[in-house]
Parts: sequence; structure tokens; C-alpha cells
Amino acid sequence: MNARRIACRPPSLLAGLFLIALSLPVVAASGGQGCPPPALVTDAGSQTTSIDEMQRQQLAIALLDCLGHPDPALRDTLAYTTLSTWMRDGKLTPETLQRLRGDLLAYLQSPDADGFRAPFAALVLSEVMRVDRIAPFLDQAQRRETLAAATAYLRDVRDYRGFVDGEGWRHGVAHGADVLLQLTLNPALGEESAKPILDAIASQVGPSSVAYRFGEEGRLARVVVAVASRGWVNEVGWTAWFAQLADPAPLASWNDAFNSEAALNRLHNLRAFLLALHVRVAGNDGEAATSLMTGLRPAIKMLP
Repeated sequence: MNARRIACRPPSLLAGLFLIALSLPVVAASGGQGCPPPALVTDAGSQTTSIDEMQRQQLAIALLDCLGHPDPALRDTLAYTTLSTWMRDGKLTPETLQRLRGDLLAYLQSPDADGFRAPFAALVLSEVMRVDRIAPFLDQAQRRETLAAATAYLRDVRDYRGFVDGEGWRHGVAHGADVLLQLTLNPALGEESAKPILDAIASQVGPSSVAYRFGEEGRLARVVVAVASRGWVNEVGWTAWFAQLADPAPLASWNDAFNSEAALNRLHNLRAFLLALHVRVAGNDGEAATSLMTGLRPAIKMLP
């Protein structure tokens, strides 16, 4: 689910999944041992049932253990899609959302040997923060805590696997950016949030160990557009930020990148990000877009 759209699933399928999950013990582990096994998920399509609201809240918390499961049908189709659907439909209570936020923050900071749980914790956390943006339930201290954890997570991502056949998605950079997008758009946060957000984005714009190919540059660019829309950064600030991004150091010149695979990766990723950003902003004559373009255009011209 690269675009992370909420799929329309037959009610009988989701109902069957709920019944199965409620009947199983929850084991808090990165491998997702508390999730229903794949065979049961397949069989669930023929079952019909309903759950009361208390069961829904309990199941929402229990589904978090699926986020580390190696089976993408459980991790993505069951856990993420169900939780996202419930949050977007207003089905989870503030108390449940608070519990989800706390557990998800812990997952971001915990060892993740298989590399599934932290990225999907970030993805679900983006949905939690979307709820807070639309119908606030957090206080400012909790928002700042979430911002600190989300920026730290994105800065620290070193597992750049996106989609792997047979394993599904990880996509840590994209999912980390999704959390920052919701935080940036939250009217309760002010311009003091701009620096940590932009610092985190800058840290992942041009990694040298991988060439992005799973749309990471677009997810990162969305956050920068959102920062610009808030009016937090003026022309001077954008010019300085983009100049730092486009600085070839430690290379003497970007032309030297053609002698190194790592440098070519960095150049490829930076160019893809800047062009993705340009596509989103070009043609917009608003003040925020004009301010951002003041720094963006020269940065693009610096690259070979």
C-alpha cells in the first residue's frame, strides 16, 4: 500500500478479522506473535459478526502487535488499514488514542530486528496525529513530545528498504515523513517547530548508501510544502536551507560525484527531492510558494 489509501473491504471480512483477533491472546513482541495467523485471516472472509464499542477499543490496542508481523497481510492490510479506518471514522475514544500514541512512541525507540514494527508504528502514529489535528485530544506537552520522537525517528532511519517481494513494505523514511506532515499541519504547533522538522527532513534528503526508488522524495517534499504553507520560514531562511542542502561538501564540486557510487546516490536523491518539490510548488503564485522558490531554484541550478 504505497499510497496508503484506505481500501474498501467487505464488512464480513473485517468483522471476521475482529472476531479472530479478539479470541487470541495478545503478545507484545516485535515479531507480532499476538496476531491472527495468515490462514485464519484467509478464512475470515466467510464469517459475519459484530463487536461492541468496548471490544473495538480493546482490539485497537491489541492490533498494535501486528505492526511487527512479517506477514504484510497482517501488518498492513489488517492492522494499519483497520486502525486507520477506525480513526478516520471517529470510532476510537480519546483514551484509546492516548494509549495508542504512547505505545507507538515506545515502538519508535525500541529495537526492531526485522525492520517492520518501527516504520508501521510511524505510519499508524501519523493517523493518530491526524485525528489530533482535526479533533484535538492532546495537550501541548504531548504534541511536543511526539514531535521530538518523530524527528528523532526520521533522523535515525538507516534501514532504507521500501518494498520487498514476499515481505511487503517497510518504508521508514516515507512513514516518518508522514508523521511530520500531520504535525506540521496542526494549527496548535507554532513556528518553533520549523527547525526540528526541516532538520529531520534535510537529514534524509540525500543519503549516500541508497538510491531512493520508492517515492521517498515525494513524501519528504510534502512536508516542506506544508512548512512553507504555515509561513514559518521567510525568503532568507529558505535560501539558507536550500543552499546548505545543495552544498556538495565534502566534495569540491558536484562534478566529482561521477567518480563515486555513494556520491552518485546522494546526487540522485537530492535531485529527485528538489524536482519533486519544484513540481508541487511551480505555478503557485502565493506568498509561501514564492518565498520557497527563492531558495529552491538556485539549489536546482547548482546540480549537474
